[in-house]
Amino acid sequence: MRDEGRTNVIEARGLTKRYGPKTAVDGLTFSVQPGIVTGFLGPNGAGKSTTMRMILGLDRPTSGTVTVNGKRYADHRDPLHEVGALLEARAMHTGRSAYNHLLALARTSGIPKSRVLEVIDAVGLHEVARKRIGAFSLGMGQRLGIATALLGDPQTLILDEPVNGLDPEGIRWIREMLQTLAAEGRTVFVSSHLMSEMALTAQHLIVIGRGRLIADAAVADVIAGASTNQVRVRTTEPTRLRALLSAPDVAVTDNGDALAVRGLTTDQVGLAAAAAGIPLLELTAQQTSLEEAFMEMTRGDVEFEVPA
Repeated sequence: MRDEGRTNVIEARGLTKRYGPKTAVDGLTFSVQPGIVTGFLGPNGAGKSTTMRMILGLDRPTSGTVTVNGKRYADHRDPLHEVGALLEARAMHTGRSAYNHLLALARTSGIPKSRVLEVIDAVGLHEVARKRIGAFSLGMGQRLGIATALLGDPQTLILDEPVNGLDPEGIRWIREMLQTLAAEGRTVFVSSHLMSEMALTAQHLIVIGRGRLIADAAVADVIAGASTNQVRVRTTEPTRLRALLSAPDVAVTDNGDALAVRGLTTDQVGLAAAAAGIPLLELTAQQTSLEEAFMEMTRGDVEFEVPA
């Protein structure tokens, strides 16, 4: 029976994995807290999947430790009740129906049959529950993988690329579901390559590159740390405005139909233009996106670089 008073946390301490001379994960130390969605980001080859596999006991660390809810995954008496995971959505018996796949897992884990029907409805597979998994689309397979993760009603969820293959409606459904689960006090750890979606879904980020920790911070802090505080300005007198704003600590560049100003706020630009009688057609503060922040912080850690 679950101890409702226990804090559900994923704890990694010095987590390292080597395959011969290659170090896939290099001394990772982080914790994933309950009550929020934590995003797990990194370029291809950064070690995200290896880290998730070690959390779930599928790979053994070369050194370091990782625990879920205070124990190694393998030491939990009823792991499906503790941790729900989605790593390989298509790693299922393709000849079984979705219903029979979930029912077989439920019977081997002491989960009532009623729970199978609950998760089928929760992920929107009611109409196809009796179809063979082999006939499922990629998106339907993802929904079944999420149903499998939810089957034991776990307090911790570890999901690798859960929106892969989903249409916009499905992506929105995943976002709202993850946020609801986190709001219930669960620990939600999710990886994704869709930065725009992660910016909407997660509140905290763990970013790795070449197996090493790059960032462990709130989404807003990651974006703010990479922000250039740029202001976009359109005016009928760009040459005059550029000369007016130029200063040792201010950069003004011509971006075609507008000026890009760094080193001044929108208020400072607007007041200076007003005092000089320069009309403004647009004055917009431009914030760095999560994708831009991610690209900047992982620039030296990508596995393959496209030649300029």
